[in-house]
Amino acid sequence: MAITITAPTPIAPGYADSSLSEDEDNYDPDGDVRMRRPLRGGNADEIVTPGETITEDPQWMRGHGTYTAGADGTKIIASVAGTVAKTNKLLSVSPLRARYTPEIGDLVVGRIIEVGTKRWLCDISAPHLSALHLSSINLPGGILRKRTTTDELQIRSYFSEGDLLVAEVQTLHQDGSASLHTRSLKYGKLRNGVFMSVGGRGVKRGRRQVFEVKLTDGVGGVDVYLGVNGFVFIAMHTDLPESESTSIIANLEDSASAAMYSSQNDPIPVATRREIVRVAGVIRALVEGGFRVDEEVVMRGYQICGDLDMEDGEAGGFLGGERARRFVDRMMEE
Repeated sequence: MAITITAPTPIAPGYADSSLSEDEDNYDPDGDVRMRRPLRGGNADEIVTPGETITEDPQWMRGHGTYTAGADGTKIIASVAGTVAKTNKLLSVSPLRARYTPEIGDLVVGRIIEVGTKRWLCDISAPHLSALHLSSINLPGGILRKRTTTDELQIRSYFSEGDLLVAEVQTLHQDGSASLHTRSLKYGKLRNGVFMSVGGRGVKRGRRQVFEVKLTDGVGGVDVYLGVNGFVFIAMHTDLPESESTSIIANLEDSASAAMYSSQNDPIPVATRREIVRVAGVIRALVEGGFRVDEEVVMRGYQICGDLDMEDGEAGGFLGGERARRFVDRMMEE
């Protein structure tokens, strides 16, 4: 039995006869058209589906996520489901769900998948696994030297399969894969916390991707690692030992020690565990509500969550269902 696939029916009024028409009031003589973008996750008339015609106006050029059709090739049709993006005269469709595309300088959270002789392969939610070379990490004690066969034999003492780490994208290769490095005290193995994935579009690039959330009682704190790749890690805040933090260190890498590669979690107080879960719930509710999280959004959400706890008289309550809707509505009012 033959199967026939038909193109979806365009949603009225559609982009072709409203958003991209020169006769409408939103047309800019300089060539810019104000494209409608989803406010909180998008409405039906703001998302295009594969096969849907975006425009037939010959002034537009097709970008990624689109293809042309018609006798004269002026009809631009979406090839993926997503939102329409405009750059001058170029139309493209940003997919709703897509793999992370690495960029140099991005802070990412990843998981070790494979251990080789001189490098580790990490999953950072990209189309290809990323490489972390043995020469791109800090050795215990901050020793700056060439890596030897002894280091290669001890490679699993630094990272092994399943370990979580925070790193920076160092280089990009022609096949789209990336190389990482952890040559900084703010990078390295992650422990004493919880991992969560919010999708590639859930995290917004910001001034700081790693920050501390002070607890409501003023004791201790929680470190939040917002990976641009959509992976998030929330952990108990740890400071450098007093002997290291109070001394003058010419090179920060000199303070690296073997403890930075430990896989053993430290004892975490019950209050800190509760706040880790609270921050995780805030981030999850924000992403489900259509927000792209960064430091400012997370801090504001954490404060609003504390206010809801005081109103409901339920400290550390589950942030879901009706309570999550109230939380998102309160965020929208800010």
